[in-house]
Amino acid sequence: MDLRRFFGDNPRVAIAFSGGADSSYLLYAAKAAGCEVRAYFMKSQFQPKSELYSAGCLADSIGVPMTVGTLDALGDPAIVQNSPDRCYHCKNAILRKIWELARADGFAVLCDGTNADDNESDRPGFRAQREQGVVSPLRECGLKKADIRRLSYIAGLLSHDKPSYSCLATRIPVGTAITQAILDKIESAEEALSCMGFSDFRVRFVPPCSARLQFPDSQWDEAAARRIEILETFQALFESTALDLYVRGHYGAY
Repeated sequence: MDLRRFFGDNPRVAIAFSGGADSSYLLYAAKAAGCEVRAYFMKSQFQPKSELYSAGCLADSIGVPMTVGTLDALGDPAIVQNSPDRCYHCKNAILRKIWELARADGFAVLCDGTNADDNESDRPGFRAQREQGVVSPLRECGLKKADIRRLSYIAGLLSHDKPSYSCLATRIPVGTAITQAILDKIESAEEALSCMGFSDFRVRFVPPCSARLQFPDSQWDEAAARRIEILETFQALFESTALDLYVRGHYGAY
């Protein structure tokens, strides 16, 4: 199956939209195929404000309306306790909310941007997708991340080179309860690094109140050169700050 055939068979689709490269290309492809399509972005305490703004800009550039829903993730004990299947509970809650909004708008098909590279064994959220009846056209059509970035570049999408992003909750180790205070520290720290010009990094929370920074290999020299600036910024947020010497792609989820 290819995307044109999929959208030919499904001319009205709702898309669970994060503003990342995958869901942005899916949104574009649906629009290009002549579908009636709407994007649904679910805002919770786990997304920084910058991600909502970016998603809105991307949806607007594609010419597709975007509905923003709200999820109180910290109001769900199954999410807050941060067990190994936290992602399942969070994804399930998000998809339920999106389905409510999409069905109210008359949509009977909900798609997401899961691609053919995404490994089901690494993502508890896959279980939620199956249970909620969410369709993954990119995955079904065999499109991998590299394909999506190439096609997005050809289409002129602003998201073609956007780094992969995971929610703020993934910065907190499993078993450590998620609180607004911890999320605020992580968001402030990552916003500060972005303002310094760094990209595609992570600020990992280390209990009780430390930070472990993960930079792409290409930015290590810059991080070392600006060590004092980084430490001065982080000292108001964390008791200590360390640099993780692993590089992206050499170990588990980033």
